[in-house]
Amino acid sequence: MDTQVIVKTFNATLAGTISFPEVIGQLIATGVEYYHVDYVALRKTCYSADGNLVVTAIPYEGLPPVAADFSAEKLRAAILDSQLNGQKYRDFTRRAMEAGVQGYIAFLRGKRVTYWGRNGDQHTEWFPGAKP
Repeated sequence: MDTQVIVKTFNATLAGTISFPEVIGQLIATGVEYYHVDYVALRKTCYSADGNLVVTAIPYEGLPPVAADFSAEKLRAAILDSQLNGQKYRDFTRRAMEAGVQGYIAFLRGKRVTYWGRNGDQHTEWFPGAKP
């Protein structure tokens, strides 16, 4: 994995200047197999197939605490807003946390993202165009 490409890609995500499909393409090209977003610790961790990892911060200030109750409906609405309207990642992050998302793992080869809440509730969202 190329740490500089990963950092540059995630910085563009945080700045709202890159789309999710572009993020996925760049991460796959540099050898990322999956990544974990931790909203409690405010960090992202990328993993390669050979066991290497790269950790980056989510330096947003003023985010809400992760809600105690998980709402798949609110999460799906936030995901749809990103897909259809180009919602910025900061807004998605805030809405996901308000929906009770503690973290998620984006499985790049598996073409899906699994989100979970504080009580173990979870929701899996397939990449646009991927088949379950």
